[in-house]
Amino acid sequence: MVSQEQFYRDTWVEVDLDCIKENVQQMKSRLPIDVEMMAVVKANGYGHGDVQVARTALDAGASSLAVAFLDEALALRQKGIDAPILVLGATRADHVNVAAKNNITLTVFQEEWIREIGALMEKDVTISVHLKLDTGMGRIGIRDESTLQKIERLINEDDRIQLEGVFTHFATADSLDLSYFEEQLARFKEMVEALHNKPKMIHASNSAAALRTTNYFNGIRYGIAMYGLTPSVEIKGELPFPLKEAFSLRTTLVHVKKLAPGDKVSYGGTYEAKEEEWIGTLPIGYADGWIRRLQGQEVLIDGMRVPIVGRICMDQCMIKLPKELPIGTVVTLIGWDKKEHVSIDELAERLDTINYEIPCTISSRVPRIYVKSGKTIDVKNGVLQA
Repeated sequence: MVSQEQFYRDTWVEVDLDCIKENVQQMKSRLPIDVEMMAVVKANGYGHGDVQVARTALDAGASSLAVAFLDEALALRQKGIDAPILVLGATRADHVNVAAKNNITLTVFQEEWIREIGALMEKDVTISVHLKLDTGMGRIGIRDESTLQKIERLINEDDRIQLEGVFTHFATADSLDLSYFEEQLARFKEMVEALHNKPKMIHASNSAAALRTTNYFNGIRYGIAMYGLTPSVEIKGELPFPLKEAFSLRTTLVHVKKLAPGDKVSYGGTYEAKEEEWIGTLPIGYADGWIRRLQGQEVLIDGMRVPIVGRICMDQCMIKLPKELPIGTVVTLIGWDKKEHVSIDELAERLDTINYEIPCTISSRVPRIYVKSGKTIDVKNGVLQA
């Protein structure tokens, strides 16, 4: 049982930092010595915890971090992370001085943005930037060589702006058919060649591309695989090493009751006991990200699979027990219990989504507990303390 001194809920996430460490080290061992690894810790470390994952990844061999938004980068700085951080998404021009003063690297993909920050930047600050090229993803990015060269020229004309990197993002690197990936790769190489001066960091590969190809340039962005999740189910058989899933979700029985035939469970009375049954109540619901569509999903108790019965409520749900079990018994919703395992991929398949979404959906009101070398680690102010 996890220490109750850390929180007051009977529901929690366990993150095994040793799994994250091994996933990083395994990928790092495949990279040439001159290729850097950028650990992607956006969305609160894909729901695992931003600073905890960041520290683990950096200790395991990553040299920098990537996030989606400036707020995420600032949160890491406030928690004591001093490693290089790249914001992959858009940042408003009027926030450039905040980024510069916190040594946060920004992404550039618009000519007018460079002109705006040139007018807004304070004289005594400098900002590092990476150029984002849209080679076929269709989100943000520079789409043609002419615009790319204009932006490069504007950057070179302002000593306060340092061009540090250039990158793109692959749309289909996690598909069995790599033909579109090859088109994007060729386009990226063409656009990089259009630059008059190559920046020191050129990166294109996400987890899927890094695991399946060797188009590393001199940096990769390691995201979903760092957390032990395959970029897509269809390429699972092509992975060069086994990934170790770091995320587990657990709760406890808070109430146990015997139902008589005909008794109903939860809103709408959608579940009706056919015989005498033992029903357990769990303190987790859709407000925690354990959504209503998971009705019928199996969870683990004492190494056995049991189903969720009745509609999942905002804060609670019910399971059918094989027998009367004591209040306080641990129930595993994601993870291992003895020889049984409920994987994130299993939940993603049930919900007709991708594994990325599952840990991100488990809300912040579910406390995260960190495990290292088989021991629970206390987390205070973002710093791991034994």
